[in-house]
Amino acid sequence: MASNKKLLVLPGDGVGPEVMREVGRLVGWLGRRRGISFEITEDLVGGASIDAFGVPIRPQVVQAARDADAVLFGAVGGPQWDHVGFERRPELAILTLRRELGLFANLRPALVQDPLVDASTLKADVVRGLDIMIVRETTGGIYFGEPRGIETLADGSRLGVNTEVYSTHEIERVARVAFELARKRRGAVCSVEKSNVMESGLLWREVVTDLHRRDYADVKLSHMLADSCAMQLVRNPRQFDVIVTGNLFGDLLSDLASMLTGSLGMLPSATLGAADASGRRPALYEPIHGSAPDIAGRGLANPLAQILSFAMLLRYSFELEGEARIIEEACSRVLASGLRTADIMSPGMARVGTAVMGEAVQRELEKLAD
Repeated sequence: MASNKKLLVLPGDGVGPEVMREVGRLVGWLGRRRGISFEITEDLVGGASIDAFGVPIRPQVVQAARDADAVLFGAVGGPQWDHVGFERRPELAILTLRRELGLFANLRPALVQDPLVDASTLKADVVRGLDIMIVRETTGGIYFGEPRGIETLADGSRLGVNTEVYSTHEIERVARVAFELARKRRGAVCSVEKSNVMESGLLWREVVTDLHRRDYADVKLSHMLADSCAMQLVRNPRQFDVIVTGNLFGDLLSDLASMLTGSLGMLPSATLGAADASGRRPALYEPIHGSAPDIAGRGLANPLAQILSFAMLLRYSFELEGEARIIEEACSRVLASGLRTADIMSPGMARVGTAVMGEAVQRELEKLAD
């Protein structure tokens, strides 16, 4: 089968390689049952790259990511690399890819599967039916603003500096992603900032309001301060459809929203760049659970977030909506059957490991394809 779908696979560290292996089952299934194949390249990033090459990501890997139609990322980091220093830390791999590929819009869905309603620490009637999409700006804000650094003052004390910076262009492009997503969902965007105490937040509100007036009046727009949004996500999360916010607040709020679902092990993400003249856009897909070094190598990790990240890849990078949906449905059916990895275990369910969960998803795919 010929393929023009170029996919770069970066398993990374910890449980990354384990959960990535389960995606391999799906790639095989797509080839056998749907005639869809990929030109796959695999390489090292994060701690694995530090061990092999002394750096968290090599220029060759960045170029391979540029050449690929999509990047599927596992996880990076672990205590064995705590000594390498801030400038060589494993996490620089993902930050470098975001910067070099211009991946400015991080999409983090927070969806509660019906079989997992009781896995949330919130009451079932608060989270049942929850379906939020958080759009986080990822190449600007305080994580990239200048000046930044740590300096020693004349009296010997030290000063740490980070700068929150956003331009009209940066705000507009991520807001457009949010508005376009809302048009395909329930038609509502909540823009989140701190316009009451931050000039960058005031500009954010003004730019989003103006863009809405010009191009997206058909979408309902609301504004909320970041601290209030955090409270409302716990109090009444189902009020939200799409939330769009900056880098720092998006980092915090998306992790908060993820725990409404019961486990980080269930949640995928996509980070998108700008489309070129042909409509092709750089994109990276990854689970949000991290490398989980405490369970790495033990076959205990939940592979569903990695599998669902692959489903997002099929949807957003290759426009394979039908295949994305059937994979998502297979995951739902596995959960409905009572199988659980340790992170989502509850009384009366059957506890399984990484490989068994992956096998179960493949079996459900076979049933759905018949």
